[in-house]
Amino acid sequence: MDAILIARGITKVFPGVRALDNVDFDLRAGEVHILVGENGAGKSTLAKCLLGAYVPEEGEIIFQGEKVRFTEAKDALEKGIAAVYQEFTLVPYLSVAQNIFLNREYRTRFGLIDKGRMEEEVRDILASLNCDYINVRSMVKRLSVAEQQMVEIAKALSFKPKAVVFDEPTSTLSEREISSLFEQIRKLRAAGIGIVYVSHRMQEFKRIGDRITVLRDGRRIGVIGVGDKSPEELVNMMVGRDISQVYHRSDSRRRGVALRTENISDRAGRVRGVSIQVQRGEIVGLAGLVGAGRSELARLLFGIDPIAGGELHVGDERIVRNNNSRRMVRKGMGMVSEDRKRQGLALKDSIAWNIMAVSLRKYFPRHLIDYKKMYRICGEYRQKYRIASPDVHRPCRLLSGGNQQKVVLAKWLSNDPDIIIFDEPTRGIDVGAKMEIYAMMDDLANQGKAILMISSELPEVIGMSDRIYVMHNGRITHEVGRGGDNWNQEDIGAMMLGIREGAAK
Repeated sequence: MDAILIARGITKVFPGVRALDNVDFDLRAGEVHILVGENGAGKSTLAKCLLGAYVPEEGEIIFQGEKVRFTEAKDALEKGIAAVYQEFTLVPYLSVAQNIFLNREYRTRFGLIDKGRMEEEVRDILASLNCDYINVRSMVKRLSVAEQQMVEIAKALSFKPKAVVFDEPTSTLSEREISSLFEQIRKLRAAGIGIVYVSHRMQEFKRIGDRITVLRDGRRIGVIGVGDKSPEELVNMMVGRDISQVYHRSDSRRRGVALRTENISDRAGRVRGVSIQVQRGEIVGLAGLVGAGRSELARLLFGIDPIAGGELHVGDERIVRNNNSRRMVRKGMGMVSEDRKRQGLALKDSIAWNIMAVSLRKYFPRHLIDYKKMYRICGEYRQKYRIASPDVHRPCRLLSGGNQQKVVLAKWLSNDPDIIIFDEPTRGIDVGAKMEIYAMMDDLANQGKAILMISSELPEVIGMSDRIYVMHNGRITHEVGRGGDNWNQEDIGAMMLGIREGAAK
């Protein structure tokens, strides 16, 4: 097949960082070319160079046989290269149809906006994605994260592109929505459209991919067919070292109950009569489908949402009433939220200020900040958690997803909590960063911390947990212990779907 997009010798430099170093890449018509590598390897930087969001210092880009120079995203769109970014670009107070046709609205012969034509076309696009349940007149802010992701995809397809760059498009989607997306990608491929697919999810590669380009430290390591390497060999290419074990979980040593609930519920009915307990020194997994109530339970525990009924016990049987997040932090709890960009970080602020966000009072009880001391402490966390930045003054918005996640972890761990809730701790980060976070969680449990982990990746829940609670329709339906007869993906997956009868034991 002929290449429709060719990048040669692409070099991109940021202050103190050579993000891309003489990288070559090509995309053929009618193929899915997967771009992989650790966070910070240069995947998103290369994608943004292809899309005009970044202008490379060196190299050239050839699209459909023509040498092009994109200085902004609209240049690439006009040529026929669209993007679906991991970060949403939607306006929350506009409707779905208005977002998709923003700044390019259809007009009637009288010059008025033709809402009917736009809405009809958007309905057709959503139907092709099997997302006709999304109301084209709904304001985007009323949609779930997964629904907003599908609107982003529909927006890209509305440009009728010749090439589409997908940057982690499935990180917030359910399996049903992922299947619908892959079906649409196959249709695009059959129509001769080239797909650049940036992803960390290795289980997706064989489902849709043709070729894989591996980047490491800003350089191209190799280009392989999607079935040429085993997962272990591909990981070795990505991280540059042998990977013998992905999940790091030592033998659990339980040291007493740190967190316990008795029949707690929320006001919206998404959490109904949940009773769980987490002991010091163990990692407890919370498994369930999207909408099962897992994140809603975490919000109750951390005091973000009010408890409508039941009791929450923290530490030495202390009953917490009318809880709020500030009180829970004082009682020794931390929460790594599922959306680090909107809930976990102040992206415009520096690494240092983000790390100190919840522990300033601990280090500076008299409210007089010793900046030299603060930067020294934050520098130690930067080194300890291998945050890829030359210093702690860099704004968090300039970090890769994996390094942003490490800043979130450093923020909470700097306050030395006894109980930590991890809600999707490895979403959108590469396998190397995942392994570092797994090792960190294992170390925290060995120190006697109590960890509640929520994850949509069932292998991760099984690999890291000592016990697993399965949640379905707002209730705990099963409790499974490591090493038991049901400790496998098939049985736990059936419990998540509600097709395995039983109750929490």
